[in-house]
Amino acid sequence: MPSAETIELTIERVGVRGDGIALWRGEPVYLPFTAPGDVVRAKLGPRRGEGRTAELVELVSPGARATPVCRHFGACGGCALQHLDDAAYVAAKTQWLETALAQHGLEPAVMAPLQRLAAGTRRRARFQLEHARVGFHARASHRVIDLAECAVLHPKLVALVAPLRRLAAALLDAGKIATASATLTNNGVDLLIDLPTPPDLARLEALARFAEAQDLARLSWREGEVATPVAIRRKAQVTLSGVAVDLPEDAFLQASIEAEVALTAAVLDFAGAAHRIADLYAGIGTFSFALAGRAKIHAVEFAAGAVAALARAAARSGLSGSIATEKRDLAARPLDADELARFDAVVFDPPYAGAKEQSRALAASRVNRVVAVSCNPATFARDARILVDGGYRLVEVRAFDAFIWSANLELVARFER
Repeated sequence: MPSAETIELTIERVGVRGDGIALWRGEPVYLPFTAPGDVVRAKLGPRRGEGRTAELVELVSPGARATPVCRHFGACGGCALQHLDDAAYVAAKTQWLETALAQHGLEPAVMAPLQRLAAGTRRRARFQLEHARVGFHARASHRVIDLAECAVLHPKLVALVAPLRRLAAALLDAGKIATASATLTNNGVDLLIDLPTPPDLARLEALARFAEAQDLARLSWREGEVATPVAIRRKAQVTLSGVAVDLPEDAFLQASIEAEVALTAAVLDFAGAAHRIADLYAGIGTFSFALAGRAKIHAVEFAAGAVAALARAAARSGLSGSIATEKRDLAARPLDADELARFDAVVFDPPYAGAKEQSRALAASRVNRVVAVSCNPATFARDARILVDGGYRLVEVRAFDAFIWSANLELVARFER
């Protein structure tokens, strides 16, 4: 059939990219921004994996739909699911996790209901800057959507968009692009701007004026790897389980304080009464400081700035005796069975690519309990299979909607021998 021919399809479910999925001649067809139960006319497009993409021509009959809350939905690449009604939304995110586990032959003893988190709370954003535009990339494009509103971000970050647009006009020549990473800290916004070339004196002065006018905690610029502060007006700090931590530029944080609290509570619950815990991919100590109230912690992280920040915060708060730190690339050099032998529990929170090598080392160890935190059900399921094949049981999984309306899902799981 020629790709330009129009066919009628019924959307059956929502896939892990947020696209509606229909079946045509036994193959999946992927249509963005469609909902389960939608009857649509569509034009078939190129192949994608085992199926075909398609372009929506007409919504013949609506299914499980809701009215999107943002005017940019459908153009902005940040959200994929604002068009789903509540039941379809929860079902989609739950099914992603169930499908990922099933593909690896896994079924936890307990699968908790999806825990919903509020919109308008996300504390970190990476804005794209052009000469007169500030926003996020369009779906599957490098084009920048000039942002007028955002229902996901904390209002204090949304309030930066218009001033950033004026700053971009002063910083960037036509055709040049930059990135501004804004993080809401205890003492205001911490802003890091990645520039195409080092700023001259006039641009540095514009940055300094911007930091004061917007009452930023800190403003830095970066070309390459090293960040250079322009203005440090207050400490860029976050509080983790009651401990103030100086935030390195561009450090990883959970998406919102609400997500951090929910995930930390699950980690504490799953860690149980363990007394010696390895916190792997520890970052700046999101879980280390919570766990240190009940156990001795060995926190391992690759990013030097995060390790230093964690160690300084532990020393200031009198926790140096409870938290030891180690800088280590766990993908290249995971803790082996002998090193793991001194721990009765391991917590790991790897990046999106997962923790394949460390999971193999854990599978060969005698550690009684493993708590896995993940933002990617697919790599989590792969790593979980490795642990189960090594003798662990997947006891419980809890899923969290930390990235509302996106094709992302956070989860925490407990494994026991």
